[in-house]
Amino acid sequence: MLERAPRKDHTEVTFVLPADTPPGPVSVVGDSNEWQPGTHTRTPRKDGMRAVTIALTGKSEHSFRYLAAGNYWFDEESADGHDGLNSRVRT
Repeated sequence: MLERAPRKDHTEVTFVLPADTPPGPVSVVGDSNEWQPGTHTRTPRKDGMRAVTIALTGKSEHSFRYLAAGNYWFDEESADGHDGLNSRVRT
């Protein structure tokens, strides 16, 4: 699930997953962090979900995927679109 919070010069996008699906650490990997695993790892929230928020600048589209333990890559079902293997989010 994606949550968006528009700000003056950027949009904060929160990437949310259930606490145990998939198990273990999960990071958001994409063009916003030069595809570096572990840069944006989800942390537990009070509501039982795991989330990480990334500030994305301008009105644009960004590619990303999720990377879980065991080199398990997967996409965001509620993404704004898909480009080949990647999910897309619009700001």
